[in-house]
Amino acid sequence: MTEPTAVPVSEAVVEDGLLQGLSGLAAAVVAMPLVLEIPGVEDDRALQREISEQLGDYVVPRLENLEAPLLVVVGGSTGAGKSTLVNSIVGRRVTATGVLRPTTRTPVLVHHPADTEWFRSGRVLPEFVRTGSNSRRANTIRQVACSTLWPGVAVLDAPDFDSIDETNRDMAEQLLGAADLWLFVTSAARYADQVPWDYLRRASERDASVAVVLDRTSPEALVDVRRHLAHMLSEHGLSDVALFSVPESTPDSEGVLPAGDVQPIASWLQQLAADEAQRREIVLSTLQGAIRHDIESSRRLEGALARQVDAAKQLSHDVESVYRAAHADLMTAATDGTMLRGEVLARWQDYVGSGEIFRRLERTVGSWRDRLFRRTPTQPEEVEEAALSGLHLLILDRAERAAEEAARAWDGTAAGRDLLDSRKSLDRASRDVRVRAERIAREWRESVFELVSEQGADKKSKARALSLGVNAAGVTLMVVVFAGTAGLTGAELGIAGGTAAAGQAVLNAVFGDQAVRSLAEQAGRDLSRRIEDLLADEADRYLALLPDQARLENAHWQLETAINTVDRPKGRRRR
Repeated sequence: MTEPTAVPVSEAVVEDGLLQGLSGLAAAVVAMPLVLEIPGVEDDRALQREISEQLGDYVVPRLENLEAPLLVVVGGSTGAGKSTLVNSIVGRRVTATGVLRPTTRTPVLVHHPADTEWFRSGRVLPEFVRTGSNSRRANTIRQVACSTLWPGVAVLDAPDFDSIDETNRDMAEQLLGAADLWLFVTSAARYADQVPWDYLRRASERDASVAVVLDRTSPEALVDVRRHLAHMLSEHGLSDVALFSVPESTPDSEGVLPAGDVQPIASWLQQLAADEAQRREIVLSTLQGAIRHDIESSRRLEGALARQVDAAKQLSHDVESVYRAAHADLMTAATDGTMLRGEVLARWQDYVGSGEIFRRLERTVGSWRDRLFRRTPTQPEEVEEAALSGLHLLILDRAERAAEEAARAWDGTAAGRDLLDSRKSLDRASRDVRVRAERIAREWRESVFELVSEQGADKKSKARALSLGVNAAGVTLMVVVFAGTAGLTGAELGIAGGTAAAGQAVLNAVFGDQAVRSLAEQAGRDLSRRIEDLLADEADRYLALLPDQARLENAHWQLETAINTVDRPKGRRRR
């Protein structure tokens, strides 16, 4: 590998609307809601940050002003001598050096006074606050105007990208993403470490403009280490990068190495500062690589967002399926005779067996009474209360069971478990479900009584309805609904037998077969609607934790549109 004379030039392609399109892409990337903790989401979020930072910190502001000063970011491993190198290039101490790690906590940006306004404006690295001194605050850059540096080139001393401090590592990566030129500094002791090669590999993938400095190497080892480093660069697709060597030497009290040691680097940077065309070529080369990389990475984000959409749909489907099944199961239990057991059945048999329900009806109905046991007179209110209590408990039981089933379904996925952890007690029905279930039962009873009252207002059935009474007729209709015998008539009722069939026979005598069937259907639909509303509210406790489906799908469409806007066929581009 020969001594560098110029950075390889990459032909740049500029098309109308590119700046606007990339601004739109940046907005679409930032707005991506990667909220569900699905497998790989941390990598997806890291990629999202990387793209948004590079577009916002570098690509968009650089496209807005291609003639702005060249930003050279000096990065490298811990103890490689980055800060000493920056001081030596400038010719005086502008950044701290020392043996304590990490040395560079606040990035230091050094530029000629003529370039102050560009870097102070915040167009490059807009998230970073400029300061005149070192600061421990995050996202802070110390900005130093220095007349010994040349107009047109600025040097930024970045934190170690293998720092023990995670904030420093993240900051170093963000700063490198905003560089026109990456100046990687390593040493004879660290040049084969894995971390710097990971960064250099990424630089190669992005076609970034890169130069490498082999620092702190003894004269005896310099030739061999340099040769090996050049070989490693070639193996990693970086055979054309500029490679400099700085021998091991002792800096003066200002932290500055002998001028001759860094003269090749300083001369190279000075040449870039004096050659506007060469600076522009470096900028365009890095810029083109960054744009291509950001577009390709955004395509990967499309897949990440699609996975979020699929995960949200699945989680939603799991909950909706559970509560839909709970509603169907509950309505089946409420209308297949399950309710006519225990206390409800006992009270109803007592009521029917006492003869109260038949006493004032036609003799044709009375034959049913003979088939039942005669008991102590029981009032319809006792049947009513037993039915309401049974319905209340049935609703409560199914609501609790559905909550448990929905929680188990979510617990089977990483995203579901995370959501369950964020909201305790989701595996139990809501606190007010007991009160609401009781209210549903009582309000449904009132609705049934109103149906009977309205049907009894008909002239043909008025007298019989009055003789039976609204409460008795209403309770009887409730039992018919619970038994599911509303569709039975004539001989079928005789076959069905039992107390529920007796109730329907009474209602048929009062209102007629067709009317009873209609009343039972209306009452059943009304109960179904009330239960459905309750279970929908219970399901919403889960669904409210999910990202809005429309928002996810719109974000996916926005990202896809933004990518396609800037990633057009080459034939449509203009040189």
